[in-house]
Amino acid sequence: MSGDDSRPVHIRREGLDPAAELLAAGALTEVTVGSGADAVTTWMATTHAVVRQVMGDHTRFSTRRRWDRRDEIGGEGIFRPRELVGNLMDYDPPEHTRLRQKLTPGFTLRKMQRLQPYIEQIVSERLDAMEQAGSPADLIELVANEVPGAVLCELIGVPRDDRSMFMQLCHAHLDPARSQKRRAAAGEAFSRYLLAMIARERKEPGEGLIGAVVAEYGDEATDEELRGFCVQVMLAGDDNISGMIGLGVLALLKHPDQIEAFRGDEQSAQRAVDELIRYLTVPYAPTPRIAKEDVTIGDQVVKKGESVICSLPAANRDPALVPDPERLDVTRESVSHVAFGHGVHHCLGAALARLELRTFYTMLWRRFPTLALADPGQENNFRLTTPAYGLTSLMVEW
Repeated sequence: MSGDDSRPVHIRREGLDPAAELLAAGALTEVTVGSGADAVTTWMATTHAVVRQVMGDHTRFSTRRRWDRRDEIGGEGIFRPRELVGNLMDYDPPEHTRLRQKLTPGFTLRKMQRLQPYIEQIVSERLDAMEQAGSPADLIELVANEVPGAVLCELIGVPRDDRSMFMQLCHAHLDPARSQKRRAAAGEAFSRYLLAMIARERKEPGEGLIGAVVAEYGDEATDEELRGFCVQVMLAGDDNISGMIGLGVLALLKHPDQIEAFRGDEQSAQRAVDELIRYLTVPYAPTPRIAKEDVTIGDQVVKKGESVICSLPAANRDPALVPDPERLDVTRESVSHVAFGHGVHHCLGAALARLELRTFYTMLWRRFPTLALADPGQENNFRLTTPAYGLTSLMVEW
């Protein structure tokens, strides 16, 4: 794959769309990731059927990365870096099954219903802040970058007085503008805080995710596993939802006839959210799958030890999934898109993401029915260095 963009083809975008060369790629294509001595040749899956086939086959494909040549592909291995302990994407069954079962109580329907009033509260507060800032205002700075972190803190049980500091550490750990040393220091402080919080929850479980797990399972999930899972939830959830909030508003303002869905009933709003998630698909790809044995896909053989990158945006723009996939149509019936993954690694927080987005978009257009782009002709600032696609700013007026 060639072009002026030096980034790997699976993360290239053209505005709200995946890059044309990504959509034109074959169902399973060999691509080069990295450059020079770090260049690696791997497979890239792009069609909905092949992406689901690979992600759904945990028997022949592993997500557990190998850090030592002595590690058996797909085995428990002899070494796992601390930062990956508790990261479900680095676990295969049965190890993955054991840990995921412990974490599921934090994502029940009852837990999501408990969160809804808080989601409404934090969205209302951020919309108040945007209104007070005056028109025009930056929706990314004032809303998109603030709502997801606050919701996730409530989910896992971070005390409200600690949340500002906690999110500062989280963002500092991710900030590509910081030196590696400063990012690592922020990451260590972030981890220390989580371990101290987990110790408190073991003594007196609260209503958040950590409290639910320790109350149900005690020490069957270790402190390091819980710490690692919280890190995964915060880093992935914050980035993905902030990306969806900003891009979703931009997409709807470019297609104003679609906004009406969020002024209707809950079912219409939920259908619209699912279509936005499919159409935008902010995560580029999940953890690469490594073949545990030779696997034939179509007329290609993925040999044991070779990896496959699954392009989620390309799979969700596959004409085999929906007719006219390049068109945003919030009246579509929901389809089996792969924005939340597929198989045993399907996102635990999918229901929360849908609830959060539906609440946000509905409240936004009730509060600002005349919302518009401050400068419709201005080029948008897309973020290119984060794990999920999004915007660095979005000036709106009302």
